[in-house]
Amino acid sequence: MASWAAVSPSIVEYFEGEDFYRCGYCKNESGSRSNGMWAHSLTVQDYQELIDRGWRRSGKYVYKPVMNQTCCPQYTIRCRPLQFQPSKSHKKVLKKMLKFLAKGEISKGNCEDEPMDSTMEDAVAGDFALINKLDIHCDLKMLSDDLQRSLESEEKIEKNSKKEDSNEFIQPQAIEEKLGSGEPSHSVKTHTVPKPGKGADLSKPPCRKAKEIRKERKRLKLMQQNPAGELEGFQAQGELPSLLPPKAKSNQPKSLEDLIFESLPEDASHKLEVRVVRSSPPSSQFKATFQESYQIYKRYQMVIHKDPPDKPTVSQAENPPNGPDCGYGSFHQQYWLDGRIIAVGVIDILPYCVSSVYLYYDPDYSYLSLGVYSALREIAFTRQLHEKTSQLSYYYMGFYIHSCPKMKYKGQYRPSDLLCPETYVWVPIEQCLPSLENFKYCRFNQDPEAVDEGRSKEPDRLQVFYKKAILPYGVYKRQLKDPREEAAVLQYASLVGQMCSERMLLFRS
Repeated sequence: MASWAAVSPSIVEYFEGEDFYRCGYCKNESGSRSNGMWAHSLTVQDYQELIDRGWRRSGKYVYKPVMNQTCCPQYTIRCRPLQFQPSKSHKKVLKKMLKFLAKGEISKGNCEDEPMDSTMEDAVAGDFALINKLDIHCDLKMLSDDLQRSLESEEKIEKNSKKEDSNEFIQPQAIEEKLGSGEPSHSVKTHTVPKPGKGADLSKPPCRKAKEIRKERKRLKLMQQNPAGELEGFQAQGELPSLLPPKAKSNQPKSLEDLIFESLPEDASHKLEVRVVRSSPPSSQFKATFQESYQIYKRYQMVIHKDPPDKPTVSQAENPPNGPDCGYGSFHQQYWLDGRIIAVGVIDILPYCVSSVYLYYDPDYSYLSLGVYSALREIAFTRQLHEKTSQLSYYYMGFYIHSCPKMKYKGQYRPSDLLCPETYVWVPIEQCLPSLENFKYCRFNQDPEAVDEGRSKEPDRLQVFYKKAILPYGVYKRQLKDPREEAAVLQYASLVGQMCSERMLLFRS
C-alpha cells in the first residue's frame, strides 16, 4: 500500500458498461457505442499511450468507440508530417489565403470547409468547458524511466530509418515487405530512365536559353579584352565566369513552409498572426482573450452546429484547473486577423505528437477554408517542434470514419496511417482502404497470429486509488463485496492496457 503523493499521477474514474449515443455521423438515435472515463487528472505520457490504443478526449471525458459494434467505426488516424507534401487542393487553400492577405481578394466558388474536429463533441457535451478544462500534468520530470528508454530507442530507430532512406535504389520486393509489415513505409527514392520519345535525351547536351548563350558570349569577350578589370564588375553582381553551361534550376516543389510563409507586399491588405497560448493551466494571454474567444465559439456552435443561443454558458469555463507550466499539455492556437481572433484550434502537445482536438472559427470567414488551413498550419507546427524534440514527429487528426463521406477528407493528408483496432499497430492508409470499401469494421494487421502486445496480462498489478490510498488491485479486490465490480475493473484494464493500468490510478469510492 502506498500513500497519496503531492505530485498527482493520472486519476481516472471508469464508467462500467457501454454508453449509447445518437450518432453524429449517420444520425442513428442510439447507434454510437463507446466506453468512457472521466479524467480527474491526466499526464501527457498516459494520454499518449491511450490515444495509441484508440482513445480520444473531449475535455475531461475520455472515450473509446466499441469498434465492432458502433454504427460508424472511428479509426484513429495520424499523419507523418516529415514526409508530408501538400496536395493540389491544399495548395489552393494556401494560395487563396495569400491572395486574401495580399490583395483582399475573396475567391469565388465552393467554400465548404473541413474542420479538424469530431461530431462526438456534440454527443458527449457541446459546451465550451469540456474543450479547455482537461488537466494534463506535463512536467518533464514526470516522464517515467520506461518512457525515457522508449524515447532513446525511438531516436535510434529514426537514425536507422534515415540511413535506409538515403539509399537511392530499393528493390520492389523490399517495398512489398515494408508494406506488409503493418508499420509505416518510408518514402522511396528511385531513378527511372525515360522511355524512347519521352523526356530528355541524355546523349545530347542540355538545351540552353538564348539569354544564357548571350551572357556566356559576353563573358568570353570581356575575358579576352580585359580579364582583370571588366571581370570584377560581373563578380560584384554575383555572376561568376564559367565556360560550363549554367546549372539547371531546381524543379523541387515548394515546401509547406514556403507556401504558408510566402512574403507579402508591404502594402498588404490584411495581416494574419498565429499565437499559441496555454489553456491548461490558463496563461495570462488565454485569460486576456477568453471572452473574445468564447464569443467566436458560441457563434460557431450556433451557425455551424445549430446550437441554441443559451448553449453553452460562460460560467462553465471560467475556472480551468491549475497545472505545471511546461512544454507539453493543452493549448489554443489563435488565428488573429487584423488584430482580432477569427479562429481557434485546440491542440494537445504530447511526447510523440501534436493531437488536434477541435477547431472553431468565425462563420463570417468560412470562405477562407479555415479547417483545411488550420490543419496545414498544425502540420507545419509539428515539423517545427520536431526540430527541437526529435521524437515528436506525428500529427494526430482524431478519427477517420470511412463510412461517413464528410469525414473521409482526413485521408487526404498523406502519408498517413490508421490504427489497427485489434493489435494497435499503425498501418499505411493505402493498405486499409480496400478492406474499408467492403466492411465498416476491419482488422488492418495482416498477420493472423499477431496479438495486442500491450494488453493487460497482470490485472492484479493495476493501481487503485481508494480512501486516499494507492494500492494494487490484487490487494483491493479482497475487500470487494459486489462481484460485478471485478468485471468492470477487468474491462477497464483490457481497454487501457497493462502499461496505463499500472501507471494510472483507478478511482474507487
